[in-house]
Amino acid sequence: MKKLLKELYEDAKNIEKKDPAAKNIWYVILLYQGFHTLLFHRIGHFLYRHKLFFLARLVSQISRFFTGIEIHPGAKIGRRLFIDHGMGIVIGETATIGNDCTIYHNVTLGGTGKDKYKRHPDIGNNVMVGCGAKVLGPIKIGNNVKIGANAVVTKNVEANSTVVGIPRKSYIEIILHFFYVK
Repeated sequence: MKKLLKELYEDAKNIEKKDPAAKNIWYVILLYQGFHTLLFHRIGHFLYRHKLFFLARLVSQISRFFTGIEIHPGAKIGRRLFIDHGMGIVIGETATIGNDCTIYHNVTLGGTGKDKYKRHPDIGNNVMVGCGAKVLGPIKIGNNVKIGANAVVTKNVEANSTVVGIPRKSYIEIILHFFYVK
């Protein structure tokens, strides 16, 4: 219980630090659905790890009802996740998210329907996923990656990269495209 409270306090402090609209930590704890869904998820994930699958999914569905954010209780979420304007976020069962990540509204960390066991992406540390982005399949997103708004990512992304577009392209690929298009 002490560990859970420490993690939730870190989450709230991180949101307060990253969001200029956050007035103080109590503002975050009482009013931010991104924080509320992390509270529900940490409880649901505890139940999931202890094989109480029905209760875990019940907690997850209650969270979805109140926050508009759907995180499967099997998803593994690191410390200090900042979910900004979380409405419409979907995070699948086998997804993992590292520490100090930021996810904006309407993001999907989902599957493609082609895989059976590991179906969802692994997101590294300090990753920013822009609003409307879709990160699909059992792929790996490296540390310090920035994924642009509305990007569709279906392939691994190296650390320290920025990807944009449909299908996702690095800034280097976009610049090269302009020089070689006739």
